[in-house]
Amino acid sequence: MTPNLPDSPSALRTLDDWLSHCERLHPAGIDLTLARVAEVWARAGVVLGTPLGQEDDGRTAPVVFTVAGTNGKGSTCAMLEGILLKAGFRVGVYGSPHLVHFEERCRIMGELVKADELVPHFAAIEAARGDAALTYFEFTTLAILRLLASSELDAVILEVGLGGRLDAVNVIDTDCAIITSIDLDHMDYLGPDREAIGREKAGIMRAGRPVVVSDPQPPQSVIDQAQQLGADLWLFGRDHNYAGDRQQWSWGGRNKRFNSMAYPALRGANQLLNASGVLAALEAVRNRLPVSAQAVRTGLATVELPGRFQIIPGQPTLILDVAHNPHAAATLAANLDQMGFFPRTHVVWGAMADKDLTGMVMRLRPLVDAWYCCDLPTDRAATAVQLRQVIESDMATRPLATAPKAVVSVHADPMAGLTAALAVADPADRIVVFGSFYTVGGVLHEGLPKLNAPHLQAKTE
Repeated sequence: MTPNLPDSPSALRTLDDWLSHCERLHPAGIDLTLARVAEVWARAGVVLGTPLGQEDDGRTAPVVFTVAGTNGKGSTCAMLEGILLKAGFRVGVYGSPHLVHFEERCRIMGELVKADELVPHFAAIEAARGDAALTYFEFTTLAILRLLASSELDAVILEVGLGGRLDAVNVIDTDCAIITSIDLDHMDYLGPDREAIGREKAGIMRAGRPVVVSDPQPPQSVIDQAQQLGADLWLFGRDHNYAGDRQQWSWGGRNKRFNSMAYPALRGANQLLNASGVLAALEAVRNRLPVSAQAVRTGLATVELPGRFQIIPGQPTLILDVAHNPHAAATLAANLDQMGFFPRTHVVWGAMADKDLTGMVMRLRPLVDAWYCCDLPTDRAATAVQLRQVIESDMATRPLATAPKAVVSVHADPMAGLTAALAVADPADRIVVFGSFYTVGGVLHEGLPKLNAPHLQAKTE
C-alpha cells in the first residue's frame, strides 16, 4: 500500500502540525522492523550513546539505559531518573505512551520538554526520511532521540514501546539493558508464550555490556540470549536481591549494599522488584555514574509517576492505574487488597480490544462491587458494551467470584464513568480507574481530580 503524500515541511510549524503529519505517513499503526528506522537514523547523522566497538575512541557520551519488559518499565525509568538527578547528573528520559499531552514522552532534567523544542527535530527527521514511510511511533521516537542526543546529557533512559528487538529505540546501542517483568501481552506481535516474548525483549542486549533482569523467574530464552551474546547478565536472586519488613527494606548487589531504606514513593509490592533492578543497573555502571547512598534514598523517596497505583486522597478515595493486561491487573488486585477496608469498590474500566479482557476481569472481580465500562477515543479500543459483555460472561461462568453480584453499566468516556461512580459512591468507598492509558488520561485531562463535595458539585453542574 502506498502511503499518503507527505505534507509540505514548510507548512508544518507547530508540534500538533507535525503529529498530524506523522499520523498520515504510514498505513499501519504498528509495523515492526528496525531496518527502516536504522536507515533514517543513519541519514540523520546523529550519534547517541557509544556504538559497539567504539568504547575507547575518547568521546564523552551519555550512558544509555534501555528498559524493556511487559510491566514496570515506566516505574523503573522514573526511579532510575530520580536517583541520577539527586546524584547531580544531567538526565533525559524517553517513554510512551502519554496520558494527556505528547510532551510527557520526554523529560530533561526532570521537566517535560516544551512543544517548540521538539519542532526542529521533527523537521530534521523529515529531511532525513526520504521516501521511508515511518509509523507515528517510529517518527516521533527518532525526533525525541535526536533531541536527547543534542542536549549534553550524562545519562539517557529509553523505555521500549513494544517488545525490544524490533522496537525503534533499539536503533541505539544501550550501555545497560534492563528487562523488567515478562508476561503475556501483545502476543500477536511478540509470540504465543513467555519464552517467545522473552526472546523479543532480550533483543535490547548488547555484547559485553550489562543486562539487568528484574523478573524473579525469567524465561530461559532471556538467559540463553545473554550467554550467546556474551552480555554481562545480572539475575534477580543471584546478582541482586532485596529483603524488607513493614518499616524498611534493604538491597544487595554483587559488591554493594544499601540497608534500612524507606520504601519507594511509588506504591505497590512490585515496586521493590523494579527498584532492585534499578540499583543493580547503577552498580553495573558505577564507574561512569557513581551515586551516593543519599542520592539513592532521596531519589526513591521522592519519585513520582502518574497512573501507577496512584492514590489520590479524598472522599471517596481515588486510585489510578494503567494496568492493561492480566499480570498488571493481578498486581493491582494485590495492591488493592492490602489497602485496608473500604465498604465498596467502584471500578471505571476502558481497554484495548486486543487485550486479554477476560484475564483482567478474573483478577479483579472478587474485589469489585460496581463496574463502569467506558468507550475510549481510539479505534483500537473495545467498546463499553463489549467490556460489559466480558464481565457478564465471567459472572455467568464463575458466579461465586463476586458476592454480592456486581452492578455493570456503560458510559461514553472515562470522565462520564467517574462521574457516575461519584453519584452513587459513599465518602468511605474507593473508586479505581484502570486499564488503557486512554482511560487514566481521560480523567486527568482537566487536571488531577479531587473527590470532595466542592469538586463533585463543580463537575456535575
